[in-house]
Amino acid sequence: MTLSMSAFAHNLTYNDLPEPLFRVLRRSFLDTMGVAAIGSTTELSDLARKGALAVFGAGTAGKTRILMDGRQLSPAGAAMAGAFMVDSIDAHDGTSPNKGHAGSAIFPALLAVADAMRTNGTPITGNDFATWLAVAYEVSYRAGQVQHATCADYHTSGAWTAVGVAAACAKMLGCDGEMIRHAAGIGEYHGPRSQMMRCIDFPTMLRDGVGWGAPTGVTAAYLAREGFTGAPALTCEGDDAAPFWVDLGGTWLTVEHTHYKPYPCCRWAHPSLDAVHELMTKNNLTHDRVKAVNIKTFHNATRLAGHEPQTLDDFTYAIAFPVAAMIVRGQVGVDELTPETLQDPDILRVSRATTLIDDAHMTKISEGKRWAQVTIIDMDGTEYIDAPRTPRGDTDLPLSDAEISTKFHGFADPVIGLERAKEIEDLSAKFDTLDAKGFARLMDLCLSAP
Repeated sequence: MTLSMSAFAHNLTYNDLPEPLFRVLRRSFLDTMGVAAIGSTTELSDLARKGALAVFGAGTAGKTRILMDGRQLSPAGAAMAGAFMVDSIDAHDGTSPNKGHAGSAIFPALLAVADAMRTNGTPITGNDFATWLAVAYEVSYRAGQVQHATCADYHTSGAWTAVGVAAACAKMLGCDGEMIRHAAGIGEYHGPRSQMMRCIDFPTMLRDGVGWGAPTGVTAAYLAREGFTGAPALTCEGDDAAPFWVDLGGTWLTVEHTHYKPYPCCRWAHPSLDAVHELMTKNNLTHDRVKAVNIKTFHNATRLAGHEPQTLDDFTYAIAFPVAAMIVRGQVGVDELTPETLQDPDILRVSRATTLIDDAHMTKISEGKRWAQVTIIDMDGTEYIDAPRTPRGDTDLPLSDAEISTKFHGFADPVIGLERAKEIEDLSAKFDTLDAKGFARLMDLCLSAP
């Protein structure tokens, strides 16, 4: 008999979690906090926090601190501000089959509720938090796969992370299985069914919907605890959902499908970034010798374009400009997320000379993967052709722990300082084993102002 989502969420304990899952959760903890640190410096994050502070004052649920900020709000308000913060830098963990991201909603939401619980006198251990993370990730991934299989439109990650956040937060609040079931139903019903391609075609601060998915899930949990009803969540228990839940508790999609990003831009650009980096290095090319770049890729990726981005949002949902930045500078990192970079004449020249080709075969094979094939044309007409490839960071081409660490420090050190960053790195690497005092210290490091 298939284990129901609510039974899974309610009954799951720390001892049920497999060792490979801990590795993913530890890496995601560190990776997400690095993105949050640099995300706290963006205009998007600043505006989201101002909005949250205006309308989400703390209530009877207890005060909780905004991620990387320290100011206090309600759990829903802190979840919203934190999710927008992480999502403001498109470098957080993701899952290719879902065409989206979970950690950007899950960590801000669960840390917000945990901080409120601690304020009210409930000690939180690393064992506790790991169990809640496991519920949030696994339920989100499965709900997202159901949604993509059953809905005609491509919805943002906020639509399905609202379900996972609701289930996990309801467990955090001591809800029984039936209440968790209702929380998921509330979260799904009110989750932001925002259309992702609208933000691809017209990049703005709306991003991936997690800025509303996270607080929707948190709110759903508190409503369910009070007896508010919302079941059933069709992504969890509808007839079409059954095949996606049949192995729940036996197979961990969180382990199988979580990927990490080496570059702070849309994942769809990453295979092209890897390709041009290798072609430039292997052939000893310099950017002044590059006449043109042709990129064959899948249909949705060609809609990123972004030859002359004017804002960080434009840069995030682009391929041509990040690829040109890689050709000119040999990297795409924090230094490329500046207004000055957007006006770099060398990068703009290469970007304008980059053509994105909508390739039917690439589109066909990009279900669950992200394919691209790059050709660089030299000034003398020589073509340097890379083999079709998928991006590094997926489970078949994983980033090393050292790469995750380097990325974290590149994002975090300039914002929170090396000493604090090192302590976050040390504690997140063993967060699930921390006692209440140790985990409280990790929370303080993540929830305090830089």
